[in-house]
Amino acid sequence: MTKKLKIAFQGEPGANSHIAIVEAYPDAEPMPCPTFEDALAAISSGEADLGMIPIENSVAGRVADIHHLLPASGLFIVGEWFLPIRHQLMAIKGVKLADIKSVESHVQALGQCRRTIRKLGIKPIVAGDTAGSARDVSERGDRTVAAIASRLAAEIYGLDILAEDIEDEAHNTTRFVVLAREEKWAAQGSGALVTSFVFRVRNLPAALYKALGGFATNGVNMTKLESYMVDGNFFATQFYADVDGHPDDRGLAFALEELKFFSREFRILGVYPGNPFRATFSETQD
Repeated sequence: MTKKLKIAFQGEPGANSHIAIVEAYPDAEPMPCPTFEDALAAISSGEADLGMIPIENSVAGRVADIHHLLPASGLFIVGEWFLPIRHQLMAIKGVKLADIKSVESHVQALGQCRRTIRKLGIKPIVAGDTAGSARDVSERGDRTVAAIASRLAAEIYGLDILAEDIEDEAHNTTRFVVLAREEKWAAQGSGALVTSFVFRVRNLPAALYKALGGFATNGVNMTKLESYMVDGNFFATQFYADVDGHPDDRGLAFALEELKFFSREFRILGVYPGNPFRATFSETQD
């Protein structure tokens, strides 16, 4: 009998990361972890085979912790998944919407449902994660407190959904990266590919401009570029980038060679298939 893949995620059963695993790897065993550090450690130690980790959201932007933790983890990106986020307002059985005085959830979920919370006139309370909030509400039995979490969380913790799909933006989507211990590049020419990497430019005038110039001159599409401080140093900036293509493609190879010339550090985090969901937000050319 084939052993089930064990996939680590941050959060409790019913979290959106749990749903992403069920959708992307329906035969796998989801492994809940209290923190992102715990999830990454489980992959590194071999306790988990893979990790499903959120990296950005179309409403809230980047998941800052991951941009700091991923480069230092020694792990590699081997895939991606996009999950449309649908938030449900839930409470213990028998409670009516008019009974609710406060709502608990992860800070991003509260922010993504701001208009509904304001309209209902209830107090938002920040909690560790969405599914954990649902569990807490279920265990406490307080009829005046609701949680914002997934439909799966409502099922797991026996809660009634009082209001469905309360997210402010219909496009609310989270992008996850699939992490592994071993580097495994997708084969060149195997379809639409994404290359992710981190770099730090040299302390020279116009270094970033020069480092990125090769992507323009070689016709390489850069879909993501994020900057963040390293070790709290205001003058040490690291960049995370996603580009279309394989590092052995002629244009991307030249662009990366130019980038490395102007960079003091450079490391490829992964080369993996672009998820078909990307096609749903491609820009049309004028």
